[in-house]
Amino acid sequence: MIKKGVITAAGLGTRLLSVTKAQPKEMLPVFARCKDGGLCMKPIVQLVFEDLYQSGIRDFCFVVGRGQRTIREHFTPDFSYLSILDKRGKNGLAKELDAFYEMVGRSRIQWVNQFEPRGFGDAVMRAEEFVASEAFLLHAGDNFFLSKNRDHLKRLVDAGVSLRPNALFLVQSVKDPQFYGVVEAIGETNGLIRVKRLVEKPESPASNLAIMPAYVFQPTIFSALRETRPGYSGELQLTDGIQRMIESGFEVYAVDVNSDAVRLDVGSPELYMEAQIQSYKCAKNDWSSIEQEQPHNFRIPKTV
Repeated sequence: MIKKGVITAAGLGTRLLSVTKAQPKEMLPVFARCKDGGLCMKPIVQLVFEDLYQSGIRDFCFVVGRGQRTIREHFTPDFSYLSILDKRGKNGLAKELDAFYEMVGRSRIQWVNQFEPRGFGDAVMRAEEFVASEAFLLHAGDNFFLSKNRDHLKRLVDAGVSLRPNALFLVQSVKDPQFYGVVEAIGETNGLIRVKRLVEKPESPASNLAIMPAYVFQPTIFSALRETRPGYSGELQLTDGIQRMIESGFEVYAVDVNSDAVRLDVGSPELYMEAQIQSYKCAKNDWSSIEQEQPHNFRIPKTV
């Protein structure tokens, strides 16, 4: 089993100012379905945590930045608040919050600071001591996938356990790949893609396969990142670190996200608006009305 999970929540969220001046974008709420069948709202980072918990992770490392106090307070159980909810007849919401606190109580959580925003790769490096010599699951705290029975995460973890690759991550076909880390693939079998090359935000994308921020790594990623120079925007990019692994002869794979999965991204005002709409529809269980902006079918590009 993969026992350790790293959740990054250290970005500045500048595209969502001024609301992100005082709180991290990872604490922005989206709709969710409560245990009693009703609607509730949860910070997107809580949904990520709950998904990893339900996948068997119990050891967590949160890599946080300047707004870390807000996230830490949210993940600190407040049973007096539960009592207030009960007294006011908010039993359904109290049960929902109590279930979250139970997950937190059954987990070991470590907090690590990224003091300056030096890139996703640098944020991952902060978790090296926590990871030690084990494989780990990495997930960004500002992106979340809704899929039936968490199929996307299950397939990612299952492939990580069975193949034990040095790097494995989710990919999805998108219309605008130049805004993502992009994959050039060798071939695909049963949704598992062997990766030839990765480029962060390329001007001329080799494919429309974009990297989604959920990964399974062996600890070799840390030595690869140490050998990687700052790239796009002068930051240490995780994509460049994975490319370094490929150049060193390690095999890297990707898992295609199924077509019924819905991605929630709170990285910009437009994306956050879409996340609100899609999460509401999913919480109402109206899957038939959900339309993803990204096309799902893709072709593996021919390579020379």
